[in-house]
Amino acid sequence: MGDIIDVFLGLILGAILMYWLFSLFRKKRSKELTKQQSTVLLDKIRSVCKLVSVEGDFAEIYHYENTKDRFMSLLRSKKKALIVVKAKAHIGYDLTKLDLKADTEKKRIILNNFPEPEVLSIEPDLQFYDIKNGLFNSFSPDDLTKLNQEAKEHIKQKIPESGLMDTARKEALQAVLLVEKIVETIGWRLDYSALEISNREKHFLEE
Repeated sequence: MGDIIDVFLGLILGAILMYWLFSLFRKKRSKELTKQQSTVLLDKIRSVCKLVSVEGDFAEIYHYENTKDRFMSLLRSKKKALIVVKAKAHIGYDLTKLDLKADTEKKRIILNNFPEPEVLSIEPDLQFYDIKNGLFNSFSPDDLTKLNQEAKEHIKQKIPESGLMDTARKEALQAVLLVEKIVETIGWRLDYSALEISNREKHFLEE
């Protein structure tokens, strides 16, 4: 009778030990999986990289003139052209600059700061009119490259007064919602309570 009781107690203790070991292993595996999930999720958000929120078209007329002196400034050769610069500017957000932290226990991604909008790209299209080459001063492929760079810089200086940056800031809410949708794909939650959001913006996010 005593042997049966010992065997029975042994089975119970063994079962308890096995359950404890299984629970410990499952908890550790769950933590590792959650940690891996958060890493993959953060990489997934940043892989979106640059998000264009506003697009603007610019058109400028540019008078280009260049003079070269030769023979101790005794001879001057001038080249000039009328250039119509049409450009498309893309304003948006570099999502690699998001300040994100993962709370693995509560399965949430904390968004502490959202970057300011920036100029992501400028695509200029130059059209030349009334081209006049000098005797020893004519347009070259290098001039075209230089003029493209000058056109980009010229349009870039025009962007602050165009209102595109302010429009992009208003579109930031759409970018936050995009990040939120990405987070929700694996059952996590985005916590953006640290951001300063106006009452109007909060109402928009709650809809």
